[in-house]
Amino acid sequence: MEQRDAVVAVLLRGGRLLAIRRGPGVARPGYWQPLSGKVEPGETQEQAVVREVREEVGLTVVPEAKIWESETDDGRFLLHWWTARADAGEVVPDPDEVAETRWVTPEEFLALDPVFDGDREFFERILPGR
Repeated sequence: MEQRDAVVAVLLRGGRLLAIRRGPGVARPGYWQPLSGKVEPGETQEQAVVREVREEVGLTVVPEAKIWESETDDGRFLLHWWTARADAGEVVPDPDEVAETRWVTPEEFLALDPVFDGDREFFERILPGR
C-alpha cells in the first residue's frame, strides 16, 4: 500500500492553538487533534494547509514553517506538520468533519482525551523547542 502525504496545520493565535474534535463524517470520530487533511495531486503542502483549514473551519491562514514529519499510527499517511497563523476570523466548523473546536495551550491540548500518540509526541517534544 502506497503511503500518502497529508498535512497537519498547527494554527496559532495569541499563544494558543486550534484543537478540533473529529466529527461523525470522518474516520476515528471523537479524537482531539490539530487540523489535518490529505495533500491533493498537484498541490503543494502550503496549498493543502490553506485549503484544509478553509474547508474544515472557514479560516484563511498563512502557512509559516514545516517543523516536523511523522507517520499515522496505521502507516497510511506521512504527516507534514506546519505552523500557520490565523490572526483574524471566526471559526465556522464543517459539522461533518469537526464536532467541536477549542483554542488551547499546548498543555491544555495534552489534557484532552482521546488524542493520538503522534500528536501527544508533537506537543510534548517538538513544539516546546520552537
